[in-house]
Amino acid sequence: MQVLEWLLDSDPSIRWQVLRDLADAPGAEVQAERAQIATKGWGAALLALQGPDGQWDGGTFFPATMEKDERGQPWTATAYTLRLLRDLGLDPSSAEARKAIAPVRENSRWEEGNQLFFDGEVEPCINGMTVALGAYFGQKVDGVVERLLSEQLDDGGWNCEAERGSTRSSVATTINVLEGLLEYEHAKGGSEDVAEARVRGQEYLLERGLLRRKSTGKLIDPDWLQLSFPTRWHYDVLRALDYFRAVGEPPDDRMAEALAVVASKRQTNGTWLLENSHPGRIHFAMEDGDGQPSRWNTLRALRVLHWSGNS
Repeated sequence: MQVLEWLLDSDPSIRWQVLRDLADAPGAEVQAERAQIATKGWGAALLALQGPDGQWDGGTFFPATMEKDERGQPWTATAYTLRLLRDLGLDPSSAEARKAIAPVRENSRWEEGNQLFFDGEVEPCINGMTVALGAYFGQKVDGVVERLLSEQLDDGGWNCEAERGSTRSSVATTINVLEGLLEYEHAKGGSEDVAEARVRGQEYLLERGLLRRKSTGKLIDPDWLQLSFPTRWHYDVLRALDYFRAVGEPPDDRMAEALAVVASKRQTNGTWLLENSHPGRIHFAMEDGDGQPSRWNTLRALRVLHWSGNS
C-alpha cells in the first residue's frame, strides 16, 4: 500500500493536513484543499446539522433529549461538534465558519449554570476546550483563560474535580487545558503568565513520561496506549505527542517511551489502526471502526514520528 496515496484518497479534512504536514505541498495548494472542508465531505455535513438556534442536537454540552439506556456520552451537542470541526480544520476565517459561530455565541448556554458558551463554565476540563474553540474561532475567551490560570494546581496540572476537593491533577483535564492555552497563544500572542502556566502543565506530563506514575513508575492506565480519534475529552499518548508537536519545540527525551509505543503500532502495510473509539451518540462515522486501518491515526502518527525524527 502506498500510504500517502491512501491518505490523500479521503476527505478534504484529511487531505489538507497530509499536504501540509507530510507532503510539503505549496501553501496555496494546502489552503485550496482546506477551503473545501466547508462545502464538501464531513465538514459540510456537520455544518448542515446546525439547528436554527445555532446549536447542534439542541444543546451545548448535552443533546436536548437523551435516552435512559443510551450507551456512553453523547458527542452530538454543540461543544463536541465544534471540537470536531476544529479537528477537521474548518477555516475559522471562512464565511461558513463565521456564520456558524455567530448564533453559538449569542444563543448557546452551558447546562451547568446557563452561562453563554464563550464565557465558559466551572470545570477546567470543559473550559480548556472552550478556550481552544474560542481562540480558534476568533472569540473572546480572556476571562476563561484567567480562571484556568487561577485553578492550576501545585503539581502543575489541572483537575475537573478540584472544586470538589481534589488536590492532584488529572492527565485528561491537563491535556484539555494545555491545548486550549496553546491555541490561545497562537491566536492572541499569549502572555508571560499563560506561557508559564503552559510550561508547568507540560512538565507535569513530562515528569510522568506521558504515561507513568511519578511515584512508582507504573503505567497509569492501559487505555492510554490505545489510539483513538476523535479523542473527545480522553487522553492517550498520541494525543499528548501531537500536542507537543504543535508546540513546535524539539522532542524531550522523556517522550521516548511514548514515541516508541506509537512507532510499534505501525502495521506491516504502513498504517495505524483505530483502537479505542469512545462510545456515545455520534453524527456519523468517519472510519470503519476499531481494529481497522485509520487514516486519522495514520496521519497523526506519521506527523508525530516525522517531527521526532523517527519516521
